[in-house]
Amino acid sequence: MHTTTTPTTSVDQPLNGSGLTISDPRTGEYLWSVPEAGPEAVTHAVEVARSAAVSWAAVAPGERGAALRTAARALDAAAQELAGLNSSETGRPLEEALAGIQAGVSTLEQYAEVGPLHRGHSLLGNRSASDYTVAEPRGVAVLLTPWNDPVAVACGLIGAALVTGNTVVHKPSERCPRLGEALGEVLAPAFPPGVLLTVSGAAGVGALLAQSAVDVIAHVGASASGERIARAAVQTGAHVIRENGGNDPLVVDRDVDPGWAAEQAAVGAFSNSGQICTSVERIYVHEAVAAEFCAALEAEAALRNSNGTVAPLVDTKLRDVVHAQVSEALKLGARAVEGGGVPEGPGAFYPATVLLGCTDAMQVMTEETFGPVAAVRVVRSFDEGLQLARSGRYGLAATVLTGSVAHVQQAIAALPVGTVKINEVFGGAPGGSAQPRGASGEGFGYGPELLDEFTRVKVVHVAAPPPFALHLPDEPLPEPVPAEQVLAEQVQRERELSGEGQP
Repeated sequence: MHTTTTPTTSVDQPLNGSGLTISDPRTGEYLWSVPEAGPEAVTHAVEVARSAAVSWAAVAPGERGAALRTAARALDAAAQELAGLNSSETGRPLEEALAGIQAGVSTLEQYAEVGPLHRGHSLLGNRSASDYTVAEPRGVAVLLTPWNDPVAVACGLIGAALVTGNTVVHKPSERCPRLGEALGEVLAPAFPPGVLLTVSGAAGVGALLAQSAVDVIAHVGASASGERIARAAVQTGAHVIRENGGNDPLVVDRDVDPGWAAEQAAVGAFSNSGQICTSVERIYVHEAVAAEFCAALEAEAALRNSNGTVAPLVDTKLRDVVHAQVSEALKLGARAVEGGGVPEGPGAFYPATVLLGCTDAMQVMTEETFGPVAAVRVVRSFDEGLQLARSGRYGLAATVLTGSVAHVQQAIAALPVGTVKINEVFGGAPGGSAQPRGASGEGFGYGPELLDEFTRVKVVHVAAPPPFALHLPDEPLPEPVPAEQVLAEQVQRERELSGEGQP
């Protein structure tokens, strides 16, 4: 696979003269610059996608699924190169980046299977009539995807949008633009021209896309950006899907092993250097186990800092935001028992940090930090911890560690979030799909329900005309095509699309 530094849209893109400059998060050294699409390029990409929408929507769902399988195979073949680009641009360890690519492959394969099974419902009406619903593609979908798991997230949205018959204009994050371009180069050839387009750019390009005459906008990223997109969509009428920021709480009950709870907290707070939407960001620990829990969490952070397993943040701009929140907490009375300072040397590194004595006057407890920071507050009871966990404007996810069935049920009912996790900070069965609340977004962002987001429902009522309304033609009707012939032609088309039988 060959990657370029020009935007990848299958159309000519005039540029606005600016570019995206990427530095190595590990060393701070310049890596490359990627040209940014100008307003004409954005408009042209939407027009091309619009022109391809009718013909792509007419393609049989099975054929669209076959195209996704072709794209999945191409992604798998390019996994090493894409993982290298991901690691270079975002600082994610190569092994983790490769796992993200493979998750993208699996997601495309899953939508290739479930997409053709997405169907309407039969309705009960008059027995002499037929009533049912039909799911139809919305049209042109704009996908705005993040940098922290760029391939897996993009493949989920791309797969669901395309298999339901929409065309896609994808803008990857400006923090990993070359990876985004390369992903487009890998996937686009599996589909007809104009079905999958990629444009590169920063927030201004995303704003132009959100203001364009498109039918659905899916955004995964910061809450402030998501809120601007939602406001723009009010003017255009586009359907909006948002999975945005979070300030996810962890509640530690009095009846759990404090060492195990600290391990869970460390995994939740420090994985991917805290750059996960559902990272643990604020911790409420029962006073009965607080001392042992805090000591064990401090040891977990120290181990990660000493063995070099904390990868850099994506850039120094994000590190400045993280450190500003930590510095504010320290000024307001928190104690950093591990980490808490910007290390010397190049790159965007920040240590695993444990803050004790935190209060709701501190941004680390009320806003998304998106760094390797575990902010801890001791509570007197499970009820107090649960009440504090309920607070705030975000509603993405929450975790509760407890051995009490009563407390489990209480937490599930009380927490105003899209995902409740009991006794495991990460995990879950395949196919789960949540709806975030509040500033964390709206709509299903993944899973089979994402197919519903990319379609609109039409209700159909078919009644037989009364006999007197019929006018029978003088000439006989043509003979119907045998079902065997129709099936054989469909199988042949799928084989041709998948490349079977080609020299």
